[in-house]
Amino acid sequence: MSRTPVRDALENALALASTDRTAHVFTQLLPDAARAEADAADARRRVGISLGPLDGMIVSVKDLFDMAGEVTSAGSKIFRDAAPAAADAPAVARIRRAGAVLIGRTNMSEFAFSGIGLNPHWGNPGNAVDPARAPGGSTSGGAVSVGLGIARLTLGTDTGGSTRIPAAFNGIIGFKPTSHRIPKAGVFPLSYALDSIGPLGMTVAECAAADAIMASEDPLPLPALPLSGLRIGVPRGLLFEDVQPAVVSAFEVGLTALAKAGARIVETCIDDLILDMRQVLALAPIAACEAAEIHRDYLETRAGDFDRRVLARIRPGAGVPAPAYIRALRQREALKQAFAVRIAPFDALAWPTVAIVAPEIAPLEADDALFAATNILALRNTNPCNFFDVPALSLPLPVEGLPVGFMLVGAPGEDRRLMSIGAAAEAAFAR
Repeated sequence: MSRTPVRDALENALALASTDRTAHVFTQLLPDAARAEADAADARRRVGISLGPLDGMIVSVKDLFDMAGEVTSAGSKIFRDAAPAAADAPAVARIRRAGAVLIGRTNMSEFAFSGIGLNPHWGNPGNAVDPARAPGGSTSGGAVSVGLGIARLTLGTDTGGSTRIPAAFNGIIGFKPTSHRIPKAGVFPLSYALDSIGPLGMTVAECAAADAIMASEDPLPLPALPLSGLRIGVPRGLLFEDVQPAVVSAFEVGLTALAKAGARIVETCIDDLILDMRQVLALAPIAACEAAEIHRDYLETRAGDFDRRVLARIRPGAGVPAPAYIRALRQREALKQAFAVRIAPFDALAWPTVAIVAPEIAPLEADDALFAATNILALRNTNPCNFFDVPALSLPLPVEGLPVGFMLVGAPGEDRRLMSIGAAAEAAFAR
């Protein structure tokens, strides 16, 4: 952590968050509360007290986490005038108790149901590298707040890639844990089965500390885990189709860096499991089915208040028969076990986080068909990790121009070990 007074760092961040460039990054800034938290952090520093690695760190929060006394909009106009939350979500409460300075609530794809990150109600938070390009979703404003240096960390959620896609597009780190690792109480859901809570940040160590705190664990330093001798599986095949040349090139440079550090790169295949997953989701799109139930009271009475593209993704779930949905959940459980067996010989799997770099916003806003196709492609490589319920970490690759993400995927429940592998990879990429 910098020794700059926390209050000074906060004032700089608030000033940056209040410019035209950042007009759509936040749905709400919380300057008064943040100043009180910053002053408390500075007071602790003066007497040599620390609450841990996040003490005094500026953190933003996706606007679907409850924060006491504030409205949770979930990126929608439907909830703009909802009653304020009575209490912090457990994840927020734990981060707050760890001394973080919560600067504000960040913009997002409405109801977290898009990998692109556009929002017709709150505006589009332009990508941190190029504001004319999409920020990635659904943790769009949060990723941009970190990418622009307003916040050091942001709290996000991930149902099909919503921490990792915006991390890849904005050149930062995004982590999706095993789904049950962090309690989801007080967080507006997209999918009960697929949602998970994870941090986005500038370093693996800081993301690991936030993850541990939200999971109610001691934020101990990650164990050193040299890459030498680790087996990294690369499942070429379906996940490498239609990948842009710039992404392929950057990914191969990343693999070379891991190999130079001593990792064993092993070709493998998971195409059969990916095809089985797609067949299950064709039978019953789990996220859409659950979202249709969550939004049942608004689908007809307030249909005109939805982002039309989000509504188009939710509505098909309402027509899926209950037996088909239940069968999809049962088949998913079997495939989760099959994936665990497949990944067992490896320390991690690796593939590009997203097949494309951040696309331009203007064409997507003008063409619903282009938006839908781009959204599907953006989510394609990240979605399997939610379906199979395994931890996944997106790391930025050292490229010029638009960022590219390198995804490491771990075995079920091996979240901390994956973070240690990620920290080693982060160091290898920096060499």
